[in-house]
Amino acid sequence: MISRYNIVGIFFLILVSILVTIEGRSITQFLNQKAKGTKWAVLVAGSNGWTNYRHQANVCHAYQILKAGGLKDENIIVFMYDDIANNTENPRPGVIINNPHGHDVYKGVPKDYVGDDVNANNFFNVILANKSAVVGGSGKVLKSGPNDHIFIYYTDHGASGVISMPYYEVIYAHELVIMLKKKHASGTYDRLVFYLEACESGSMFDGILPKGLNIYAMTASKPDENSYGTYCGESTPVDSCWGQCPPPEFKGVCLGDLFSVSWMEDSDVQDRKTNSVHQQYSRVAKRTAANLTYHNYGSHVQEYGDKVVSFDPLAAYMGETSKNHSHNSVDAKSFSTSSSRNVDQRSTELFYLFTKHQNAPEGSDEKYEAHVKLNEVMSQRSQVDSNVKHLGDLLFGVEKGNEVLHSVRPAGKPLVDNWDCLKSYVKIFETHCGRLTVYGRKHVRGIANICNAGITSEKMAAMSAQACSS
Repeated sequence: MISRYNIVGIFFLILVSILVTIEGRSITQFLNQKAKGTKWAVLVAGSNGWTNYRHQANVCHAYQILKAGGLKDENIIVFMYDDIANNTENPRPGVIINNPHGHDVYKGVPKDYVGDDVNANNFFNVILANKSAVVGGSGKVLKSGPNDHIFIYYTDHGASGVISMPYYEVIYAHELVIMLKKKHASGTYDRLVFYLEACESGSMFDGILPKGLNIYAMTASKPDENSYGTYCGESTPVDSCWGQCPPPEFKGVCLGDLFSVSWMEDSDVQDRKTNSVHQQYSRVAKRTAANLTYHNYGSHVQEYGDKVVSFDPLAAYMGETSKNHSHNSVDAKSFSTSSSRNVDQRSTELFYLFTKHQNAPEGSDEKYEAHVKLNEVMSQRSQVDSNVKHLGDLLFGVEKGNEVLHSVRPAGKPLVDNWDCLKSYVKIFETHCGRLTVYGRKHVRGIANICNAGITSEKMAAMSAQACSS
């Protein structure tokens, strides 16, 4: 006869089994989690050019954190254009810094995919471990196994439903999610954490990243919100840097991005064995939004996917904190209170040109060239804004055009119903109106709303041609 104590014991074991299964792991997986599995990381800076200094600085800093945490180079895959450290404008040749204290984060970083090898095809095939489809680079791919943990960090420019690669290439949200679904279907990871730094980065996952993939995504901003560069060199004595300022020779560039330096500086100082990803989210969200109340120079960090994954320790993805980590940039107190000059990512080019113009000697060629370039960029921005407004007026009428183009869907609903329509209509617009720049991509949401309104491709083409011909 089974005693009631045995029944209680059996019930308890069944309950534990259910709870563990809910978290996506069997009891065996749970007990063996520490003993099995390899940590993998893919780090991507999706831009190039001196004004985008911060993206490669972010990736280099991220590498140093992972390396100090015990990850091997064979398990860290780095994408960066590699045109910053030895750029002619770099006041510290061969060195990249990610914070005002100036520690070099470039030294030792693997150059797996650089230059033209930084592209969407290689990014997707590296993650899917499809080595035969990778073109150029080191050939290193994410050969993870079913017990492994994967950390992906992507820092770049973005817009509604897109993130960038160098030379105007973009990755659409549905393409990213399809790739992640394929990775899950391959059964080659246990859990995956994805940190994304870009304007409107929430739109890459909101309403389209399903639960059940054992993927947790943290984004720098909401689907309709800019993200911000930080540690930006002062532009003028009147409009100067305050708080944590970069060295004076770094005028007009931002050393990092606000969300990115927040999670990395947190990772530098926290005990990653006892601190969870969720705890990091809470601290990073607080810091990234700290300036919103008074200065509007911040963003709302977002979470998507399987949030239960965020209760894993940081060490499961980033390795354990090294006591001898030489890249610690702030102490725990300054992490929560530090402030800096922040610039929204779409304005960093203007910030650079304006600073260059202000600091050039009066009457010099340098000042004249900066003035010409500044006016050119401002004119391009004004033109694309005018073209999109005109297109909205033609399609929906003067009274409703602006409202339709700028409408934002509720949280949990994807940017667009038909992603193929969005890709097609962006191409139609660019055919008639010119290629969308980092700034111009702010209007991708408007084009998505044109798709959602049911406008035919023929009408989109005709109205785009008319809007941009006048």
